[in-house]
Parts: sequence; C-alpha cells; structure tokens
Amino acid sequence: MTDNDKGNGGVQKGHAWREFALAPEMVRLPSGNYLMGENEEDKFANATERPRHRVEINYELAICRYPITQGEFYAFDRSAISQPHLPVVDVSWLRAVDYCAWLAQQTGRPYRLPSEAEWEYACRAGSTSPFSIGNSITSEDANFLYDETGKRVGLGHSTPVGSYGLNAFGLGDMHGNVCEWVSDCWRPNYQGAPSDGSPWLETAETKRRVIRGGAWDYLPRLLRNTWRDSLLQTIRRDNVGFRVALTL
Repeated sequence: MTDNDKGNGGVQKGHAWREFALAPEMVRLPSGNYLMGENEEDKFANATERPRHRVEINYELAICRYPITQGEFYAFDRSAISQPHLPVVDVSWLRAVDYCAWLAQQTGRPYRLPSEAEWEYACRAGSTSPFSIGNSITSEDANFLYDETGKRVGLGHSTPVGSYGLNAFGLGDMHGNVCEWVSDCWRPNYQGAPSDGSPWLETAETKRRVIRGGAWDYLPRLLRNTWRDSLLQTIRRDNVGFRVALTL
C-alpha cells in the first residue's frame, strides 16, 4: 500500500488494496446502519432470521472483495492444493482463524473473520431486498446449482472469484460459489442479538459457528442475504470457505 492510498484508517473509502502480493484484496466499506434479518414479503424467511433488528456499523470496516482464494491460502499453507483463482474450501472455522492470525502477523493489522452482522451488511450493500440485486437471482448473477423448481441450471462446481458482478460496495461472490464462515457462535434466532456489529459469542453453541452466503450446489433461496446456518467449527466441506475483515 502506498502513501497515495492512505486516508482515514489508512485507506480511502471504497478503495481496494492488498498488503502484499498474495494478501487478499480489501475494500473499505461506508459506515451506516441497516435492518438485519428477514425481508418483508420474503416467502423463504424463517425463524432463524427473526426478529428483524437494526444494526449500526459506525466504525471503519474493510472486507475482502472475494472469498479467500487457494492462491492466497497457499501463501499461508504450502500443503494446500493451489488452483490460484478458485475459493479455498475444505477449511474448518479453526483453520480460517489460523489464517487470520497469520495474516495479522504478516501485516501488523488485526485481520479476523467478519461478524455475522458485518457480513450481512456487506452482502446487502444498502439493499433491502432478498438479494443485493433485487427480489430474485439467476445463474447469470451467481454460482448455484438448481432453480426453485429443482431444475439444474448451474455448473456443479466452484468458479474462479470475479466470474460474476460486484455488489454496490464492490464485493463479489457474496451470493453463491462457496458458503462462508463468520466469527459468531450459532443461535437459532436473533433474540437479544448485538446491535453494534460485534460478533455474538455468548451462546450455548460455542462449538458451532455460523455460515453465510450459500454455495455452488444450493438453491437460490439459500443464497438470500439473510440465509444462515451453522456447522461444527472443526468441520471441513468442499463448498465452505471464508473471507476476512479488518477494523481500520
């Protein structure tokens, strides 16, 4: 990062940068607030997405433009398979946290997994619809396998990051391609959820972590910006990856 890139917190709002050649490309997001959880008149909304509640992101936040790629992860773990532009998968939540710690050590910045609230804020990118692009999504917009009738419309595998368009915050693959780990422990609803963007860690499910975004083998309803699920933090799957965040 050069001096010309620097602004408040080290980088200009909306600017993308890398700390070094194989570091993830980071995008600084605007601060703001939003309603987290089920969208009005969303027929696929469920109890895990309720109650809808306001969240304030009143700090300088950056999130990487795409899920961490195999090439980026290879810089940390030389034993990993490296198809450089594909999202890294088969990475447990614990291993994703290890990568964040390594990246922080390399850069001197506090890289981490995003909170669930930060992730949804980034995915929505100012939208109030089920998807950041509107009320529906097609295989031209994101990588998923079946339409809502069960007809196969997708490729059946992950795709290189950047294969689809960016949202209004300049982020890609927030819908589909791979599910993404976030920092929060699992809760089956939003009763008592934090309103300041922080992760929800005080739960009984400390070994289950939230995943977001949907994946290449999913239906569109599971790509909605409010969809959420969980896995044990030790689990590795071929459709689950992650992206990183940074408080500036």
